[in-house]
Amino acid sequence: MKPHENRQNVPHKSTKSTKSTKPQGRNGAHGGRGSVRIISGEWRGRRLQVPDIDGLRPTLDRLRETLFNWLMFEIEGKRCLDVFAGSGALGLEALSRRARSVTLIEKNPRAITTIKAFLHEVEDTHAKILEGDALRILARPPSEPFDVVFLDPPFHQDLLEKAVQTLEKNGWLAERAWIYLEHEPALSLDSLPSHWRHYRQIQNAGKRMLLLRREPPLRQEPPSAEQEAL
Repeated sequence: MKPHENRQNVPHKSTKSTKSTKPQGRNGAHGGRGSVRIISGEWRGRRLQVPDIDGLRPTLDRLRETLFNWLMFEIEGKRCLDVFAGSGALGLEALSRRARSVTLIEKNPRAITTIKAFLHEVEDTHAKILEGDALRILARPPSEPFDVVFLDPPFHQDLLEKAVQTLEKNGWLAERAWIYLEHEPALSLDSLPSHWRHYRQIQNAGKRMLLLRREPPLRQEPPSAEQEAL
């Protein structure tokens, strides 16, 4: 994948219908069945099929719409990373909204096939799929840090904290990156890096959505000669 600094000059090419003949899951796919809808952007209204995979629970349409309203001015022209991509709904929504590029990390072959099929259909070249275990992939530093990161791991598998620490440690995050977390409500987040600032959140009985901003502490300038003399 070649990065496109001026992506607005490279429109998506597709002459195919935006309609899907497959059944839509309740509330825009729930429990890993049906399809989810691209909310806005170049692919608005297109359906992304969701394979029937145990534990796959794509973010509902209305919650994705809320998230991307939060990030309304933070996606276009930015490098985005979708960790534990699953259906790819978060990363592909960002791509539809003119992200410079999107990298999706996923290990399930069926999920990968579905994402690739969608990208082939819309003839997009701004996405890259890293196939394999997310924590192993994150253990290696990236070629360039990311501006927006979506982190929505399978619940109850002790993955979120490990992914958070690995992202921070290995240089995956731009200096003022946005980080979106989706997790089970009972999960404690006491170990988040201290310079990740809470921006917005939603919580219900089934999940918690949290948007954070990375704000590294100000660098301490060495004292001047005059200050040392005091």
